[in-house]
Amino acid sequence: MTDRITATVPMPGTAESSVSERLPVLALLALAMTAFLALLSETLPAGLLPQIARDLNISEVMTGQLVTVYAIGSILTAIPLTALTSGWRRRNVLLLAIIGFLIFNTATALSPNYMVALASRFVTGMAAGLAWGLMAGYARRMVSVEQQGRAMAIAMIGTPLALSLGVPLGTLMGGVLGWRSIFGIMSGLAAVLVAWVLLAVPDYPGQKNGERLSIRQVFMTPGVRPILAVIVAWMLAHNILYTYIAPFLAPSGLRPRVDLVLLVYGVGSLAGIWLVSQLIDRWLRPLVLGCIAAFALVMVALGLAMDSPAVIYVSMAIWGITFGGAGTLLQTASADAAGDGMDVAQAMVATIWNVAIAGGGLAGGLLLDGYGAASFPWAMLALLLAALSIAWRASRYSFKPGRRSGGPVAGH
Repeated sequence: MTDRITATVPMPGTAESSVSERLPVLALLALAMTAFLALLSETLPAGLLPQIARDLNISEVMTGQLVTVYAIGSILTAIPLTALTSGWRRRNVLLLAIIGFLIFNTATALSPNYMVALASRFVTGMAAGLAWGLMAGYARRMVSVEQQGRAMAIAMIGTPLALSLGVPLGTLMGGVLGWRSIFGIMSGLAAVLVAWVLLAVPDYPGQKNGERLSIRQVFMTPGVRPILAVIVAWMLAHNILYTYIAPFLAPSGLRPRVDLVLLVYGVGSLAGIWLVSQLIDRWLRPLVLGCIAAFALVMVALGLAMDSPAVIYVSMAIWGITFGGAGTLLQTASADAAGDGMDVAQAMVATIWNVAIAGGGLAGGLLLDGYGAASFPWAMLALLLAALSIAWRASRYSFKPGRRSGGPVAGH
C-alpha cells in the first residue's frame, strides 16, 4: 500500500485509467442523479402523505412509517452490502443499486396493500444504502487528487436538488397525477439512468482479497471515528429543526409560508455546495469549522428572535449555505482518512446519517412535547458546539489543515 494517491495521466487506450485530466462531467452527473433518486425516493412519501393514506386506507402515522422503514433498510444493510460487494466491478455495483430503485419503486407504485408497500420501501432503502456507500469513492476515482473535491461536489449536488426542488415538485405533481404515478416516474428515471451509466460512466475493478479491509479495521482507522462523531452531532442538530420546521415557524407567523421558507433554505444550500466545490481542495478544514460555527451562530439568533420573520429568512439562507456542502465536506474527509477502506467508510457515513435523521425526528418530537419549539435552538447549539469541538481537536487525521493531499491511497 502506498502512502498517497498518485495523480497519473491516463495513457491512450488504457481501459483501467484511474484519473482524468478533465472533469468527467457526464459521469459525475450520473452519480448526482443516483443521489437525487436515492434521496427523493426516501423523502417523497412525506409530501404525499394524505394521498397514500387515503389510497391504502391507513392512518397518516402508518403512512409515515414508509419513510422510517426506508431509512431502516439503509441503516441495517449499507455497511454489510458495501463490504460484501467490495470485490465486484464498480459499475456493476452502481447498476445493481439503480436497478433496485427501478424495480422496487415500481413495486411501491403497484402496491395493492400496506404490507407490500412497506416491504418494497425496505428493499429500496437497501439499494440506497449500497449507492451511498459507493458514490464518493467512485467520483474520486475518476479524477486526479487535485480535482477530487470538485468531483465530489458535482456528484453530491443531487442531494440539495432533491430536497429543494424534487420533493416540492413531486408533491405538486402528485396532487395532479396521483402518488402512484410519481413513483412510476421515478422508476422511469431509474431506467434512463441505467442507460446513462452504461454510456458515460467508466468501469473500475473492485478490491482484491488482500486489499480489502474489514469493517472493524476501517472503523479503527485513525481519523474515521472523529468524523463519524461530528456527523452524529451536526446532522442530529440539523434534523431536529428540518423535521419540525412548521411548528418552529408558528411564533413568527410564517407557518403558512413554510414552502417559501424552505425555498430560501434550498437556494442557500445550492449556493453552499457551489462554494464548497470551489474551495474544498484548499480549505477543507476551515470550511468544516466555519460551517459548523456559522450554523451555531444562526441558532443563537433564532433562540433570541424566533418571532421575527426577517431573522427567520436570513437564518434560513445562512443555514442552507452552511449545510449545502456538508455532505461533500464530510464524505471527502472520511474518504481521505479511510484510504483503502473508503467505500466501507462511506457506508458508515450513510448509516450514521440515517440514524441522525431518525434521531432528529425522535429528539425534536420529545423537545417539542416537553419544552416547545423554542427549545430547539439551544439544544441544537449544544450539539453544534460538541461537533465544533471534536472537529477542532481532530486535526491530525480527520480534518487536516492545508491543501488536501488526497489521504492514503484508495486501492479499490
